[in-house]
Amino acid sequence: MNIVRSWREQKIMLKRRFPILSDNDFVSEDGSKESVLKILEIKLSKTRTELESLLAELQLY
Repeated sequence: MNIVRSWREQKIMLKRRFPILSDNDFVSEDGSKESVLKILEIKLSKTRTELESLLAELQLY
């Protein structure tokens, strides 16, 4: 995946697309992106593959 957008931009886009997300959903205790992705998987009821596809899709906008 070619990363074009920053993580900050991706967070904003995800929050617009999924209004149930809050700033707290992007914060993990250990500060790792992996932990945040697990939180998003649960909150959005998405598999890791679906979430990765969604993030890749955000790179196209």
